[in-house]
Amino acid sequence: MRCDDATMVEERLRELDVCLRGPRRLKSDLLTEARHGLLDAVDAYREDGLPAAEAQRRAVAEFGSAALLVPAYQAELAAGALRGLSLRVLGLAAVAFVAGDLTWRGASWSDGPRPPAGYQFLSASVNWIWTAAFVLAAVGLLLAGAGRWALRGNGAVGRAVGAALTGVLALGVLAGAALFAWSIGLWEGALTWPPMLVGAVAAAAGYVWLGRAARTWLLAAR
Repeated sequence: MRCDDATMVEERLRELDVCLRGPRRLKSDLLTEARHGLLDAVDAYREDGLPAAEAQRRAVAEFGSAALLVPAYQAELAAGALRGLSLRVLGLAAVAFVAGDLTWRGASWSDGPRPPAGYQFLSASVNWIWTAAFVLAAVGLLLAGAGRWALRGNGAVGRAVGAALTGVLALGVLAGAALFAWSIGLWEGALTWPPMLVGAVAAAAGYVWLGRAARTWLLAAR
């Protein structure tokens, strides 16, 4: 089939491309799969003796309108976005749990007076927030990994888990930033303690990394 014979096919694909939101790679894969299916259908009609224009018309009509196709494709993109966000949260949370204490170990103030009760509560809250994020991410990964979960009636559950995970992450970023700022206020040496500085830079990079995935999920789920 010649490329200039695929006008109707490409138009339908462009309609889908404009309407769909989600992970770029998955979206590209879905559109490529749709293109191959449409072109195969056109080729089959051409082999039956139909003119190119009529073969395209029938293939596109059989494929379905963009309005009918978008919900199914968007559900797949939402599942992929939740999967990506969940994997990032699991990875970053695991690193945070393992490396968190290393930020403080050996610091000049570690053997001094205990910090205020409010500080201890905030520190414990950060741990609990990330524990909650870890659990939600594990649930989200199970849902998304089930395969086209939104098409089997789990769409509301997936959106609820994704929304909760995004909210917990936002809370975790705020709590972590507040804890870091409070630490600087309590201990002057915190700004010159290398593990603290490395941890702050790594945490900031991790938050940006998670933020991009959360934005992709929000667009896909919307």
